[in-house]
Amino acid sequence: QLQLVESGGGLVQPGGSLRLSCAASGFTLDSYAIGWFRQAPGKEREGVSYISSRGGVTKYADSVKGRFTISRDNAKNTVSLQMNSLKPEDTAVYYCAAVRRPLSISRCLLSDEYYVWGQGTQVTVSS
Repeated sequence: QLQLVESGGGLVQPGGSLRLSCAASGFTLDSYAIGWFRQAPGKEREGVSYISSRGGVTKYADSVKGRFTISRDNAKNTVSLQMNSLKPEDTAVYYCAAVRRPLSISRCLLSDEYYVWGQGTQVTVSS
C-alpha cells in the first residue's frame, strides 16, 4: 500500500521557521514527482510547491515564493519543505502528495494531478 507521512508541523511565531518532511512507506519516491499542498479552515486546498522526481524542476505558489524551499533526498526517501519567515496566513494543514509521472509547470500545483496523499500536518503561525 502506498502511503505518505508528513511530519514537522507545529506552532510557531510570525517570522519563525519550520521544516516539514514527507516520507514514503511501501514505495520509493525516486520515480515520483511530489507536491506540497495546504488547506486552511473554510478555504480550498492550495498548491504550495512542486518538485520533479529527480529534483531538477521546482515550482512555488506566489504566496510562498522566496520564503519556502522544497528539496528531496531520494536516498532517504524523503521530501522536505523548509518554511521561513512564516506569516499567520500560512496557518493550515499541510499535505504532501505524489504522482508517478512528470507534471507540466502549468498543472503541477493542481491537486487533481496527484493520487497518493498523506494525512497532513498542522502548521499554526501565531503570537
